[in-house]
Amino acid sequence: MLPLVLYDILSELPGNNWSPNPAKPRFILSYKNLPFVTLWVEYSDISIAMKSIGAKPNKRRDGSEVHTVPVLSDPNTGALITDSLEIASYLEKTYPEKPIFPNNSESLICAFDSAYMSLIIPAIRTTFLRTTEILSPASAEFLAHSVNVPLPWDARRDEGWELLENGYSTAYEWYQKSDGKWIMGDTFSYADIIVACWLLMYKRLLKEDEWARISSWNGGKWAQVLADVEKECKLA
Repeated sequence: MLPLVLYDILSELPGNNWSPNPAKPRFILSYKNLPFVTLWVEYSDISIAMKSIGAKPNKRRDGSEVHTVPVLSDPNTGALITDSLEIASYLEKTYPEKPIFPNNSESLICAFDSAYMSLIIPAIRTTFLRTTEILSPASAEFLAHSVNVPLPWDARRDEGWELLENGYSTAYEWYQKSDGKWIMGDTFSYADIIVACWLLMYKRLLKEDEWARISSWNGGKWAQVLADVEKECKLA
């Protein structure tokens, strides 16, 4: 079997990886024991690079198109897939061993994804300033001009942290209703990967004391979730 190719965002962090959406297929590929390689793309070059390989753009809410990563190329089938959820669906259908949508749960997990994102996106601006610090100067400048969020990004920072903590308190209630350590009780699924990949972003992106702050919430639940999912996907 030829290794699949995952396109991800280059950074100045050790090991490069930090972005949650490309992390999702990485976790799936590792969980399913599928061989893959990662090609790192400058944030400022994503559009040019993805157009050059024929990847389709995603649609913004206003109807305009934008090229993003992750993109997954599968030389075994000739498939070229854009968007983390589409990649998850493709990998599940093409390589069904070790399912990530158990018991026909794909539509429910898609709904979970939307609900989870509604909890954390209101606080996402707290990460923008730090993101510019881990990108190359060209990519940091490109990000500053492409993100539709008013400057300064560190304004109302305390409010952002409060929103984030409240969001994770709600997510904690979801886990408390489960009969096991996963969202689906004792059954591991893509829902747990979604949660873990955003936690991974915070751990990789934020300062050590900021990650310690998140790790302390809800009795240390979120550091444990990340550790459990990394172990399950053999990325620990």
